[in-house]
Amino acid sequence: MDIITSSSNQRVKDWKKLSQKKARIKQEKYMLDGWHLVKEAILFDQPISEILVTQDFKHRNELEVPDNVEVIEISDNVAKHLSETPSPQGIFAVVNLPENAEEKPKKATGAWLFLDGVQDPGNIGTMVRTADACGFSGVVFGEGCADMFQPKVVRAMQGSQFHLKLCSGNLIEWAKEFKQRKLPVFGSELNDQARSYDQVGRHSDFALVMGNEGNGMSEKLLKETSLNLYIPIKGHAESLNVAVAAGILMFGLME
Repeated sequence: MDIITSSSNQRVKDWKKLSQKKARIKQEKYMLDGWHLVKEAILFDQPISEILVTQDFKHRNELEVPDNVEVIEISDNVAKHLSETPSPQGIFAVVNLPENAEEKPKKATGAWLFLDGVQDPGNIGTMVRTADACGFSGVVFGEGCADMFQPKVVRAMQGSQFHLKLCSGNLIEWAKEFKQRKLPVFGSELNDQARSYDQVGRHSDFALVMGNEGNGMSEKLLKETSLNLYIPIKGHAESLNVAVAAGILMFGLME
C-alpha cells in the first residue's frame, strides 16, 4: 500500500478543505477525526467513502473496514496537517453528506429538540449527546445555528449524531406542524406566562426549543410555542448555561 506523505498531495488538499462549509457542500463530504467517531460511524452504517490511517495507529487491529470503503495510509505529518486537534490519533474517515437531511415534521414522532440560533459547538455537542442519552428521536438545527458538519461540532457530539436523527429545518414550520397534531411545543423563556418545568407533567411526543446563548429564543418562534418553561433557581446565579438547562428540561419532560 502506498503511503501519502505530502500535504501538497491533491487528495490531502481536498480533505483539508472539508473544514470549510463551502467545500463540504461542493464535495458532498465531511471529515471524522479520531477513533471513537470513526468506530461509531462504522458501527452505525454511516456512508463512509474513505478511511485514512497512519502506520502506527494503535487500534489498527480492531479496525473492521466495511465493504467498498477505501483505506488509505497517511504519514504522521499528513495526519497532523489534517487534524484540528493538538495530538491526532492517526485515523480519519471521509463520510458522504446525507442525501436528505430534511426530516419531515409531519412524520416526526417521539421527543425532538429544536435548536434556535445556537452557535457554540460545545453547547451543541452537549445537547445532542444529552438528547441521545435521554432517548430523544432527533434534533432540528434551526436558522442561525452552527453547521452540524463543522469539525468542532462533529467532534463535540462524540458519535451521538449517529444514534438519533439530525436535520436542518424551519423551526416555525416544525412548531406549527407539532401543534396541529396536538403535540406540545415547549419554549424555554422566563416570562409572566412561563411555568416551572416540573409542573407540566411528562410526555412521550413533544418538542423542546432551546434558544441562542445570548439572546434566547426568537420572538417569532416564541409566538408558536404551546407553553414556555423556566427552571427555578434557588441560589444567586443569574442564569444557567444553555446546555445545562437543556439537560434539566429534557430529563424533566421525558416520559
